[in-house]
Amino acid sequence: MKKKLDNNALWNEAAITGLFFAAVSIGCLMGKQLVAGTGNAFLTQAVSMVLWLAEFAGCIVLMRQRMIRLRDTYSGVTIQDSYKFGRRAALLSGLLVASAQALILMKMPADSMETMIGQLASQLQLSSSEIDSMGAFVDKLPLWTFIFQWIYCFLYGTVLSAIMSRYVFIQRLFDGPKDDDPSQPDEQ
Repeated sequence: MKKKLDNNALWNEAAITGLFFAAVSIGCLMGKQLVAGTGNAFLTQAVSMVLWLAEFAGCIVLMRQRMIRLRDTYSGVTIQDSYKFGRRAALLSGLLVASAQALILMKMPADSMETMIGQLASQLQLSSSEIDSMGAFVDKLPLWTFIFQWIYCFLYGTVLSAIMSRYVFIQRLFDGPKDDDPSQPDEQ
């Protein structure tokens, strides 16, 4: 017998899923940070691209599986319920990922930050006054990173949950009943 889906159950399932999403994203973020410490630019770029693809695809697969689990565990789950579930999971995972990324920036050594600013200034050909004004922005970089990362994660999760919530229920239409015994021939 399936459980009934209510608002508390929806938040609990979204929190668990948000934790899974955050674990995947923070794991990829930490992997990128570890490789960046090697100093090899090619290795850093290659690993960053592979980890980004793994994170992107992993979130899609995880959202699909968790929505199917929600649909199969609770009775009366609608497309709207699964969409709310995905949106709430994105909100919660975005909070964790944004916090982790802001914390990494806050703990970044000052010489690493200066090196990063110097590389950016040389690529953009900034004047010394522009570099000085950039220093004020760098002080607030963890805050801005937190805000924009949280918004990005929420928007990505909202779009993904809108797509996946429909996919999960359309997939059910084409799967047919699961009560059939494959060893029995079709009756015609």
